[in-house]
Amino acid sequence: MAAAAWPRAAAACASSPNSLLLSRSLPHAPSPASFMRRRLVLGVGTPAVAALAAGAPPAVLQDGVATLFVTAGAYALVRTFDVLTERRLVDKSLSRKIVHVLSGVLFMSSWPLFSNSTEARYFAAVVPFLNSMRLLTYGLRLYTDEALVKSVTREGKPEELLRGPLYYVLVLLFSVLVFWRESPIGIVSLSMMSGGDGFADIVGRRYGSVKLPFNQKKSWIGSISMFISGFLLSAIMLFYFSSLGYIHVSWEEAFGKLALVALAATAVECIPVTDVVDDNISVPLATMLCLHIFGLLLSSSEHH
Repeated sequence: MAAAAWPRAAAACASSPNSLLLSRSLPHAPSPASFMRRRLVLGVGTPAVAALAAGAPPAVLQDGVATLFVTAGAYALVRTFDVLTERRLVDKSLSRKIVHVLSGVLFMSSWPLFSNSTEARYFAAVVPFLNSMRLLTYGLRLYTDEALVKSVTREGKPEELLRGPLYYVLVLLFSVLVFWRESPIGIVSLSMMSGGDGFADIVGRRYGSVKLPFNQKKSWIGSISMFISGFLLSAIMLFYFSSLGYIHVSWEEAFGKLALVALAATAVECIPVTDVVDDNISVPLATMLCLHIFGLLLSSSEHH
C-alpha cells in the first residue's frame, strides 16, 4: 500500500505550484523564460536575433536590413573591381571610373529600400560613412590594401584616397543627410557627379584626341559625353523617384531647365582648376547652385 501510494504522492507533489520538489529541481530544468534570458545574454543561436527583431519597430528592422544589404553591395562592387584590376582583366583607369559611375547610381537606386520613417536617411547614411572611414584608414596608411588603392586611384598612391575618392563619398553622405529622396537637388547632383563626370573621363580617355583650347587635360568629346550622360541619367533618376511617388516632376518645363543645369555642370568640369578644386566637389556644388537658381518645378510628394 505504501509503495503504491508513493508514486501518486510524488506526482501530486510535483504538480503543486508551491512544491518543494519542483523548486529544488529548477537548477536542472530551468523555465522557458529563464532559458531564453540566458541565451539572449550569451547571444547563442538564432533565438537572440529573433527576440531582438520581434521587439524592434518594423521601420527600424526594415532600415537595418536595408543598411546591411546596401553596405554589403557597396563592398562587393569595389572588391569585384579590385580583383579585376589585380588580374589585369580591366584597365586601372577604366575600373576606377566604372566604380565612380556605379557607386552613385546604385546607392541612389537603393534608397526606396528604406522605410518612410524620418530616421531612414540616417540608416542610409551609414553606407557612405563607413566607406569614408575605410578610405581614411587606408589613405592614412593605418592599414594597407593594394587592390583598393590600385582600383580607385590614378597613380596608385594611398594618399590619393584622401582626395577624389573621399570627396566622392562625402558628397554622397551630404546628399543623403540634407536632401534625401524627396529632393530633386540631391538626385540630380549625384547623377551629374557620378554619371556625367564618370562618362566624361571614360569616353574622353578613349576618343578625346581633340582637346579644349583652354584646358588641354579635357577634350571636346569628353565634355559632350558629360553633358549627354549627365542629362540622361538625371532624367532617368528623376523618373525613377517620381514613379515611386517621392517627388513630382513638371516634365513640360523640367527638360529645358535640366539641360541648362547639365550645361552649367559641364562648363564647371571643363575649367582648369582641378588642382585647386576636385571635380567631385565642383560638379555637385555647381549643380546644387544651378538648381536653386533655375529651379526644376519639382516638389516633394509623400510616398505611400
